[in-house]
Amino acid sequence: MIEYLWLGRVDYAEALAMQQQCVELRHSGRIGNLVLLLEHPPVLTLGRNARRENILASDALLAARGITVHSINRGGDVTYHGPGQLVGYPIFDLRSLTGSSGNRLGPVDFVRQMEEVLIRLCGSFGILGGRVAGRTGVWVGSPQPGLPAQQQERKIAAIGVHISRGITSHGFALNVTTQLEDFQWIVPCGIADRAVTSMKAEIPASAQKPADGLELETVANRAALYFGQVFGQQVLARESLASLFAQ
Repeated sequence: MIEYLWLGRVDYAEALAMQQQCVELRHSGRIGNLVLLLEHPPVLTLGRNARRENILASDALLAARGITVHSINRGGDVTYHGPGQLVGYPIFDLRSLTGSSGNRLGPVDFVRQMEEVLIRLCGSFGILGGRVAGRTGVWVGSPQPGLPAQQQERKIAAIGVHISRGITSHGFALNVTTQLEDFQWIVPCGIADRAVTSMKAEIPASAQKPADGLELETVANRAALYFGQVFGQQVLARESLASLFAQ
């Protein structure tokens, strides 16, 4: 079973501490596989392989806007998190998961499965997402020689994970209604020749809109269902961390 929590907006440092607590509980077997779903105030994170020069904004500008920078242990380069972006932190024991072949999932398989969750999620809103060889995450559009970056493949979701003793942490950031102008502060994921996009920018005019639009909680609940589909497990919503830890 996969349990999940919708936490709303959570400060990044608080979410890091929350993840670490859940990782330790998963190591000890006190909780099962869990997905934390939330959004962050504006923040920049640097992965293990990040280059500091991929933050284009000055320290003074970031400070003036109240944007903090965190160096963390996930894979990947620099990423922006902010309002309107669905962030997911799966705390999974890879040893409890199997792929279609019946073998245990490895780290690469896990990332591909997470991409599949987001591809299906985008598809449920009429957005055709896919993969780009050599570039982790979920993309829309297709390469066409001679077109500017904004009209080529556009990144709609970034993925970066950390795995310790078989337990995953960190995860994905899906741009739902994110202000895309905020990405001008960085070279997103260190990729300078492609643009970022959002579900709001890509949803077809002809697509049937849900009654509550692209409200993050709605998208989060749908993401949880696709985690269940892709990973082949039942999904259970939890009301709070306290209810989870008390089990």
